[in-house]
Formats: sequence, structure tokens, C-alpha cells
Amino acid sequence: MLNLESGSAVLIEQNSGKVLYEHNMHEKLRPASVTKIMTILLIMEAIDSGRLSYDDQIPCSENSSSMGGSQIWLDVKETLTVREMLKAICVVSANDCTVAMAEYLAGSEEAFVAQMNTKAKELGMNDTTFKNCHGIDADGHVTSSYDIALMSRELLTKHPDITEFTTIWMDTLRDGKSELVNTNKLIRNYKGATGLKTGSTSLALYNLSASATRDGLSLIAVIMKAPTTKIRFSEATRVIGLWF
Repeated sequence: MLNLESGSAVLIEQNSGKVLYEHNMHEKLRPASVTKIMTILLIMEAIDSGRLSYDDQIPCSENSSSMGGSQIWLDVKETLTVREMLKAICVVSANDCTVAMAEYLAGSEEAFVAQMNTKAKELGMNDTTFKNCHGIDADGHVTSSYDIALMSRELLTKHPDITEFTTIWMDTLRDGKSELVNTNKLIRNYKGATGLKTGSTSLALYNLSASATRDGLSLIAVIMKAPTTKIRFSEATRVIGLWF
């Protein structure tokens, strides 16, 4: 049909969850930073339940500042608001902010990861085991394109305010000193794009959960294990293009 080069793909209708297209959708693969959709979901649940406010100040631990990978170079002497943390996580996939939020919400990253796995089970994500909250490669840290679609749908349908962050193309933090440019190129050049999250490592290759709404129809396309970043975006566009 589409002869995709990616290892796995799925297209679902956001409101109903109906699968419209699939290619190896239950294959267990490394999610890389697409993992953060679950982290963001738990943050949004905390905000919407009143346990957390956008203006709460989040401290930075030695652990979170030492994450490596995508980051905004958090300093242990610094605090950022939840709003700023979410912006950094959604736009530039900041690992340091992700861990700082996990520690703040659950007391430790390990406790937060346990919550992630509990939520995954609740959502019927049967192909998924999370080992961390950020997606840096770890043995046994796996999910599938179908499961990514499930958690993407939960985030977008139950917590639509998140698109305030996932649709940012460029922004700044720290009074303009830190520039943020979205890793999801579709935000800039795909009509109706609402998010959602990119991820890549040398082992995972290139992953993407892409959401878009046109004329009242909302779709979520997930691409996993694309050989290049360019193919990740072009194949997502082709999969969504089956309906748009």
C-alpha cells in the first residue's frame, strides 16, 4: 500500500481511537523521547486534578542536571515553573526538565516510572514497559506504535490544553536567553498540526507521534524506526494523507 521504510506505523482517529492504517503496529521497539508523552500525560493529570499548578516552582537536582542528551542545561541553583518545564519538554524534549518534574511529582524517578507503567496498563498498552521517564535507550524499555497512539490519544482528548505547548514552533526561556525551536518540523509546515512528540537515538532510529486536525477530523499518526529524520516526517505526512 504505502511501502513504508519505517519499521512500524499506525494511524488512528483521535476521538474514537479507531485504527485507520497499520504496519507492524504491535512490534516492540525503542521509543526514544516519544516516551515523554506518558511523562507529559502524568504532569497534565496532576495539573488538571489540582495537585500541581502551572506556576509551581520546580527545583533541579544533581540527578536531573546530569541527564545528557537533549536538555536546556538546568542548574542545581535554579528553579523553573511547571509552565516553563512543560515548554522545554514539549518543544525541545529536555531530559533534565523531564527528570526534575518526575522527581517533584513522585519523589524519585523510579517511583514516577512505576506510575508510568501503571498508567500504561490502565490504557491497555500491552506492548509497553517503561524503564525511565525520558527515553534514553535502556534494555527492556520498549513500546509499539499502537501503544504510542493510545497514550497520545489519552493526552490530546483528556488534556487538550497541552496543545498550547505542543504547537509552539519557536520560543524562549530565562528572559530570552535560552532559545527553543521545536524538534517536530510538522508544526511549522503541516496544515492543522497539533503536535505531538519526536524521538531519536542511534538504536531507536527516528520516531514520531504526529497529530493534526482538519475540518473537524483529528488524526494521530505514529512512525517508529524510520531510517532518517526526513523519512520520519515524510512517512507521517503520507500516512495522515490517506485521510486528509
